[in-house]
Formats: sequence, structure tokens, C-alpha cells
Amino acid sequence: MNIMKKVLLALIALVACNVAANAGVRGDVNNDGVVSSVDITALYNWLLNSDDSAIVNGDLDGDGIITSVDITIIYNILLGNDNPETTEFEVDGVKFKMVNVEGGTFMMGANAGDPNAYDDEAPSHEVAVSSFAIGETEVTQELWLAVMGWNYSGHGGNLQYPVEYINWEMIQNFISKLNEMTGKNFRLPTEAEWEFAARGGNKSQNYLYSGSNNVADIAWYVDNSEGATHVVATQAPNELGIYDMSGNVWEWCNDWYGNYSVGAQNNPTGPASGGEKVMRGGSWYGPAKNCRVSKRFKASTGFGDDDIGFRLAL
Repeated sequence: MNIMKKVLLALIALVACNVAANAGVRGDVNNDGVVSSVDITALYNWLLNSDDSAIVNGDLDGDGIITSVDITIIYNILLGNDNPETTEFEVDGVKFKMVNVEGGTFMMGANAGDPNAYDDEAPSHEVAVSSFAIGETEVTQELWLAVMGWNYSGHGGNLQYPVEYINWEMIQNFISKLNEMTGKNFRLPTEAEWEFAARGGNKSQNYLYSGSNNVADIAWYVDNSEGATHVVATQAPNELGIYDMSGNVWEWCNDWYGNYSVGAQNNPTGPASGGEKVMRGGSWYGPAKNCRVSKRFKASTGFGDDDIGFRLAL
């Protein structure tokens, strides 16, 4: 198979994953309506370059390529061990989970009538996002240490605390190393992806905070944090099973900070350039109003503090 054909087929497989996978049966790579050993054979043949005509949705882990990992996922589906809502990864003995978020459309920005809304949370506007995965928790000190070999976080005593005192530029280095170690394409979430996930995606109940209208149920913030970060996933999750999207630490996004537009948007990525990057979610240090799903914050790429962390996207 020539290189151009291989690239074209890989793109077809990726597009099929992004726009059609959720409509079919997970693991049914040849689109015959069932998951069976035939699908495993189809992926083996893809890897061996002996037959690629049957591939419809072979990129089961959403990393943009077909590998032996996708074959393992089909085995787990047949054995009843696969959970399509999360995918687990491991780096140097440290495990972490990504929550698979089905794409959809939502109203981005402050809820109508929110008395705590800031000017930059308006106008509320319609945004569509494609399917993606996002960290079940904020990146922990344990995972950061496994990848980077150092940990300068200001809150010590437990490696399950979120990593902090890291800036946007440090995170890019972390992600580069993580991708080398895993062969994946991890990144920071866009601001739109972050808010869609924080709101609960297609399962959203339109809460003020990520998972509840009662901030104390789901967030570590100034009134209950006792002046420090807390172990991740020790408050209740939101509708998608994601923890700490309100409170604990601010989370960097990939976008440059800028004003919203009134028109509908599809997978927005923010301004092409700027002086500050977006943060979301509030922290242990701030008030409840900073934990609202629409609250925006910004800082230069070199800025770090002990209430600023991040979570991964894929």
C-alpha cells in the first residue's frame, strides 16, 4: 500500500471515529452490527497492511491511529471488561483515567440571570464541540513526578493532591514528555471543551457549579478548604463522572484569552494570539462565585501559583 493511500485511509478511520462512532456499536470496526472476532481480524489485517477495506471505526481509544491497543479494547469488550465511559492509562506505574465525552451543542457563557456573572462571561452563545476525552481528575503530583522527575508544588504531604505552582509553559513540556512516553496526543482542553465537560456534557442538568447548585457538595473552596488543596476526587463528581472541575485548583486551558462573539461556533479555539491564557474552575483559595462553570480567569503563560493546576484532554 503506498504512503498516500495509507494516510488517506487513516484519515477516513479518524473521521469515522469522530463523527460516526457513537451512532454504532463500540468495537464494531467493520460495521456489521456486532462485535466479534471478525473485528479483531480486521484490525490485525490493517496493522499487517494485508487488508484495509473493512475498517470503519478502528480507532477505539481516540488517539488518531490504529494500534494493538485498539485490538486489546475489542478483547475487553468481548470479555465484558470494557467501560466506554473511561479509558485508563499508565505511566511508570502511575495510572490515570480519561473520561470520554460525547460531542454536542451547548450555550457557553453565564446562565441567564446569574447575579455573579462578570462581563467577560457574556454574551451567552451556542457552541458545538466534537467528541473528546478529558481527565477524570486534575493532574496529580504523582503523575507529574512520574513524567517530569521533580515536583515543586507548594502543598506537600500527599502525591494525590493536584500538582500546582506550574505555569502554562511548563505544562507544554510535561505534555510533550507524556506523549513520548505513551505514544498518544494528550493536550490541554480548549476553553469550550472545558466548559462543556464542566457543565456535564450531554447529561447536563444546567447546574451553577460542576455537578451541583450547592458548591460545598462538589468543590474545595475558601469556605471549606482550610487553606489548602485536597486529594483529588474527594468531592462528588459531576454528571459525567468528572471531579473537581469546580474548586481545588484553577485549571489552564489551551486558548488565548479573548472576548466572546455572539454568533454560533463550531469547536472554537480562541484568538490566534494574545498575551494571556485562559484558566477555569476556581480554587481552594477563592470564593464560591469563582467556582461557577462559566467563570473565566486569565494569566500570562509564565505565571504560576499554589492554586493553579490543570487537567489533560485527548
